[in-house]
Amino acid sequence: MLDDSFPNKPYSEACEENKAPILAVIGPLFSKARRVLEIGSGTGQHAVWFGTHLPHLVWQTSDVPASLPGIRQWLAQACLPNLPPPLSLDVAGDWPVGPVDGVFSANTAHILGKSDVALLFRGVGRVLAPGAPFALYGPFRYDRRHTSESNARFDAWLKARHPRMGVRDLDDLRQLADAAGLDLVADHPMPVNNRTLVWQKRAASAP
Repeated sequence: MLDDSFPNKPYSEACEENKAPILAVIGPLFSKARRVLEIGSGTGQHAVWFGTHLPHLVWQTSDVPASLPGIRQWLAQACLPNLPPPLSLDVAGDWPVGPVDGVFSANTAHILGKSDVALLFRGVGRVLAPGAPFALYGPFRYDRRHTSESNARFDAWLKARHPRMGVRDLDDLRQLADAAGLDLVADHPMPVNNRTLVWQKRAASAP
């Protein structure tokens, strides 16, 4: 719900619809985490919801500069002690210094170009602590096939907007993750034909 004291605060209906199902997955996943980095925080709605329900951890938002004012409004209204100011993060630019105990990202892989998705995984692999999880939410293809007609239509709509966009295939993501030192450890079905993929940073090899 919008607040009159923040008339220009961005709002996403999708965030309101998926925040509870996502929390059901990442709540146990981040139960022992102290600091989680969210990549592509968008409006900031997810951060406020997760920060409210996961008070034991610091939820660090980040996004490209154009999105930061909206995120700041959501954080200012929530006024939670575990939500620090958002970081400016472009996957092709500088990343924050790790390690972090977890990384979360929602609806980013199909917006980023293929080369930027590779940079996303590479960056996550650098900032994650060994054994820590990376939860990636969104629509995905399996064996080059869409999981639903609606996802196929969404993929076509994305590519019509920009040819770099598109629903990513799990096999391609596995290759990128493997190169970044990440292994797929869980694949959770979510409402509206989405998934939450959970990757884990490999432990450092013994010398």
